[in-house]
Amino acid sequence: MQQDDRSGLLFALAGFACLSVGDAVIKTISGEWSPIAVAALRFTFGAVGLAILLGMREGVAGFRPSHPWLQLGRGFCLAMATLGFFSAIFVMPLAEATALVFLAPILTALLSGPLLGEKVRPAVWIASVAAFVGVLVILRPNVAALGVTAFLPVGAAFFMALLMIANRAAAGQGSVLSMQAYMAISAAAILAVAAFIGRASGIEILQFGWPDLSIVLRCAVVAVTASTAHWLVFMGTTRAGAASIAPMTYVQLLVASALGWWWFDDSPDLGTLAGAAIIIGAGLFLWQQGRFSRIAPAKSSKR
Repeated sequence: MQQDDRSGLLFALAGFACLSVGDAVIKTISGEWSPIAVAALRFTFGAVGLAILLGMREGVAGFRPSHPWLQLGRGFCLAMATLGFFSAIFVMPLAEATALVFLAPILTALLSGPLLGEKVRPAVWIASVAAFVGVLVILRPNVAALGVTAFLPVGAAFFMALLMIANRAAAGQGSVLSMQAYMAISAAAILAVAAFIGRASGIEILQFGWPDLSIVLRCAVVAVTASTAHWLVFMGTTRAGAASIAPMTYVQLLVASALGWWWFDDSPDLGTLAGAAIIIGAGLFLWQQGRFSRIAPAKSSKR
């Protein structure tokens, strides 16, 4: 059992690290192509791959979701979260954008009250206030330099939180593979439409033409690393449990900081490090309180 726990944590660490590697590859495309088009191409690769696997395993029946509007909503949330994050890393240091996206677990806990009817515990409010302070610490210099663009990763975190809630609502409505395929296919279609709307808007950064081979290859690499990352995290979850691997997600920030420093010469300043520490601390506090609330009833029932 202990060996399974160790291997599960290692799988999860590798998976979360892979996600940051993919983010760094995306950042290399900054200035070469529209961020919306990059997101659309990346998810097109993912959607095609998942659709092929789903067809091979489940046939035509696998493409018939029981609640299509809910699946479309999941795809929309994923598309908006990806669009916000990709746009953010085009204009912000990778570590800062990544740190702000870690608001998602806390926003999920907050939104689960009004959207799912769950009771919002006092620990959630404490963690939310602390995380908000961390956001202000990180955003303060970025707002001065970038304006409202600095809030893009916060928007990405908001839609990621909505996606987590939609995932809860969709639980049990199909296989893991079909759930991933529905979401990727919907996100790819939404992002493709958004890319052409962006090009028609005349905004310079959203203009794009036919991509050169290097852009196509980089988007393909990100699709592969993301799929590999999700598989590694899934393996980690099955071996060590979701609660055990949850803190491992913060390795993304460490890897993002290291890659940003090495690859783009973006060394995080003290404000970014302090804000990230506050947000991570709030997330870990919320995770620990959640574990305690699940363990306490089990202990009391044995008495």
